[in-house]
Amino acid sequence: MNSDFPSDVLLFGDSISLLKDFPDSKVHLILSDIPYGISMEDWDVLHSNTNSALLGHSPAQDKAGAIFKKRGKPLNGWSEADRQIPIQYYNWVCSWAKDWFRVLVPGGNVFVFAGRRLAPRCIVAFEEAGFTFKDMISWNKKQAPHRAQRLSVVYSRRDDEESAQKWEGWKIGNLRPVFEPILWFSKPYKIGGTIADNVLQYGVGAYNETVFQKYGLEPNNMVTVKSLQSDTGLHPTQKPLKLMQFLIELTTIKGQLVLDPFCGSATTLVAALNTERHYIGIENNTDYYNVGIKRLIKAKEELESTLFIN
Repeated sequence: MNSDFPSDVLLFGDSISLLKDFPDSKVHLILSDIPYGISMEDWDVLHSNTNSALLGHSPAQDKAGAIFKKRGKPLNGWSEADRQIPIQYYNWVCSWAKDWFRVLVPGGNVFVFAGRRLAPRCIVAFEEAGFTFKDMISWNKKQAPHRAQRLSVVYSRRDDEESAQKWEGWKIGNLRPVFEPILWFSKPYKIGGTIADNVLQYGVGAYNETVFQKYGLEPNNMVTVKSLQSDTGLHPTQKPLKLMQFLIELTTIKGQLVLDPFCGSATTLVAALNTERHYIGIENNTDYYNVGIKRLIKAKEELESTLFIN
């Protein structure tokens, strides 16, 4: 891939390999919902240790619907090898973070959706690749499933009613996950310069505060964006289109280039298209790649129809 590589494309393949052929300093924003490494699906298993229960399912999970329908590893793990999972996740992020750094222009931004559990490992890997950890945005989803099991039910199944009554009201698991962290990194601008200088040269480095008002938000590092019906059903971890458009307009201007190396159902690319930015997406799952292609075609048709009407 040379310096004249095409934009406005969805590429099929492994982004870790493909990005090595990308030229330096061409991308203005990387916006990606990367795998969280929590064994939600096959593509989210980023560790080498497994057992027969991993990604299995229970009757309770069968009733739960589309979210958490497969069994991951408990926080405490099943073996000492499971304690290596955070380290293996960190090593996985390190395997591509340097190329993300390389393809960005100075002052370019990165927004990474990362799971709460392993986000610290992601932050360290990005810092070691050269990025500045700028901020963490708390995305309030407004609603989320609560799968924490009641401790009393566990004891009742053991016919231990005394313990069930004693521990009534206690749960096993996490609190309701109504927020997700969005990690915000930036590529340092040139030594001796300023952000103001960088904006004039590369068009990035600052953020557009007026965008908060456009999306009905306060200029805080906590944003509330609810998923609509149209934001579901295409991918297990699909993010709201409005949220992606907000992040794109917050840090880029029209005509700049947005990259999503783990683009899933192509929400980032549709958001870039809708906001008049160029885009490149990479996806290695055939089903999601095909979904993304169809979605982009539909989005382009809708935009052309709107332009024709106007």
